[in-house]
Amino acid sequence: MKKTGLILSLLIAAQATEVQAQLNAANEAKVAQLLNSMTLEEKVGQMAQVSIESMGAVQGKTFAFDKAKLQDVVVNYKVGSILNTPGPWLGTKEWNALLTEIHQHALKTRLKIPVIYGLDNIHGVNYVNGSTLFPQQIGQAATWNRQLVFNGAAISAYESRAAGVPWTFSPVLDLGTNPVWPRIWEGYGEDPFLISELGVQFVKGSQESLGGKEKVAVSLKHFLGYSDPKSGKDRTDAWIPEHYLREYHLPPFRAALQAGARNVMVNSALINGVPTHINKRILTDLLKEELDFTGFVVTDWQDIENVQRRDRIVKTNKEAIMLAINAGIDMAMIPYDYKGFCTDLAALVKEGKVSEARINDAVTRILRVKGELNLFDRPLTFAKDYPRYGSAEFERAAYNTAAESITLLKNGNNILPLAKGAKLLVTGPNANTMRPLNGGWSYTWQGEQTDALAERYNTFAEALRKKFGAAQVQFEQGVAYKMDGKYYEDSIVNLDAVVQAAAGVDAVVLCIGENSYTETPGNLNDLTLSENQLLLAEALIKTGKPIIIVLTEGRPRIINRIEPGAAAVVHTYLPGNFGGDALADVLAGDVNPSGKLPITYPRFTNALTNYIHKISDSGQNPQGGDFNPQYPFGFGLSYTTFQYSNLGIAQTALTEAETLTVSVTVRNTGGRAGMEVVQLYVSDLYASLAPDEKRLRGFEKILLQPGEAKTIQFKVPVKDLAFVNADNKQQLEAGEFKVQVGELTQEFEVKKDLIF
Repeated sequence: MKKTGLILSLLIAAQATEVQAQLNAANEAKVAQLLNSMTLEEKVGQMAQVSIESMGAVQGKTFAFDKAKLQDVVVNYKVGSILNTPGPWLGTKEWNALLTEIHQHALKTRLKIPVIYGLDNIHGVNYVNGSTLFPQQIGQAATWNRQLVFNGAAISAYESRAAGVPWTFSPVLDLGTNPVWPRIWEGYGEDPFLISELGVQFVKGSQESLGGKEKVAVSLKHFLGYSDPKSGKDRTDAWIPEHYLREYHLPPFRAALQAGARNVMVNSALINGVPTHINKRILTDLLKEELDFTGFVVTDWQDIENVQRRDRIVKTNKEAIMLAINAGIDMAMIPYDYKGFCTDLAALVKEGKVSEARINDAVTRILRVKGELNLFDRPLTFAKDYPRYGSAEFERAAYNTAAESITLLKNGNNILPLAKGAKLLVTGPNANTMRPLNGGWSYTWQGEQTDALAERYNTFAEALRKKFGAAQVQFEQGVAYKMDGKYYEDSIVNLDAVVQAAAGVDAVVLCIGENSYTETPGNLNDLTLSENQLLLAEALIKTGKPIIIVLTEGRPRIINRIEPGAAAVVHTYLPGNFGGDALADVLAGDVNPSGKLPITYPRFTNALTNYIHKISDSGQNPQGGDFNPQYPFGFGLSYTTFQYSNLGIAQTALTEAETLTVSVTVRNTGGRAGMEVVQLYVSDLYASLAPDEKRLRGFEKILLQPGEAKTIQFKVPVKDLAFVNADNKQQLEAGEFKVQVGELTQEFEVKKDLIF
């Protein structure tokens, strides 16, 4: 029966492959036919993307197109794509109406090519009323749970199509190496393997069976090296040698492309002094040729213009357009100046400065993806066909992700979980507001309207009152956020009242961290937690009451001044609308925390080394660095305990063509059920390029009942242990390696060199 089932599965897979091949061939034929009939002006129009707010105005709580502007964009200039929120928080039916109006104008054009609409669905369809918002990507990464990421992506794709939007500018696959960078929370952490695994799940959840009415095209962001600027500031220059770029930054993008991603968005900054938007070596040689990417490349916001006005590479925007298109840009996000872009690009072709072959390639890629989305046959989708939009089922999925993301970093004397009858004081700037729970890209770009638009959800204080009883939980603000220019600051509100309230409770839940921000407004000069929040914490520590620090932040803020005085530390990241409920359940013991850090949590502002580092950075030698983080990558406690044993390697001498097979037994030795993330690390002990101390090569999240044991097996192709050498080649060297799972280690040998 098993053999029959396998044969049947193989036949079904083969038939599906054949059907897909036929669909691809039909789509390619349609695209070629369209391209052959297009004028130059129609082609450059397809390469333009305009922001919706440039074509209308807010009227009360809705948005209305200026008919003449919409006509000019879609009909006169044949613009092929529109993006962004119009401003007001619109429902699905209002979004349906806007996209219908756009399509009606597309039907007025000669070729009737549908417009592709894109939104920043960063942690759910955050610009559409009633949608389901998940934890931000950094919180999703903390779950170390592939299935939860897949589920969230599939739900967001479904809800996006309910609004009528077939394209999302997500996921972020940038390597979170620089914790100062204001967008680190938008990604899946600092490890290439973890990011790759979760990024693939996002792509599959969003795009699998692309062309179906519940799926969207994804945009991988931001190709390449955006997240490691030398200054730590957004959109600034990174100094990255190419072999490091390939070793650490490239793997998540490669994995997501292999999983089928159809769009790539470009790094807004510079690498080694070259704006990425004009870097042909990255956009064409690497992405399109070496990685064989057949989808299309879109710029980020106004970034062709930045080549001229910010980076001073050329004197005119027309020259910047020439450089960008020749480098490999297919679609330009020129939110406002579509006339200048279309006019200049057409002129560049006529002047022979951009070849028509390059234009044809770009348009083919764009039309190909429109066809793969089935936009030619089904240009619109409508909310009435998506009955599960905003459903309790979807909300439960968001809650589950938030609950599994919460990471217990300290639990002195097992203060947690709290007793059911405990009297609590809840305080701090993040205690009674929804804005820090969601972060940026929530309802608005900076998330400043979140409290008004998410008021039906529970803040930390509200959730704790519902869990422990209103009479048992007192709230005092302590410190509150204020707006000061472009930065979000805080101020002391009532420190004395907080200290007085602490006298009458059993424990204090201190909710600190950051307010919402993203991109340049989130630039920071000092990772240390704000002075006012530190003063609040120190005043509470002096009371002698157990202090439970709850961190809600997009990047790791330095807490070494107050961490020793805390009884417990709990990290919630940016948990979304159900973060309050999830935290209450964790503190009460109804949920056993299982999150693990997807980043290294630094102890000092000037000691920001990641877990991936050379031996010279580790402090193991008399000369070199000193790696001493507050909490290490992959760390997280539980309300139960786990024991690792029986680490084994099936074959301890391997060739480059074989697979490393590692097994380990994990037992729950505590008194309650719990989930554990079993992490496999491999170290190359000696190499011609200084090896990293260790690298994550596998992980599995398992649920164990008290006393239960499971044996986990990891399989790692030996070729995956290669490193990128100084000549930018993959190199595997014969010699000794070490595996580590928990505290257990064992060595094995690779018998043959290989360069590929």
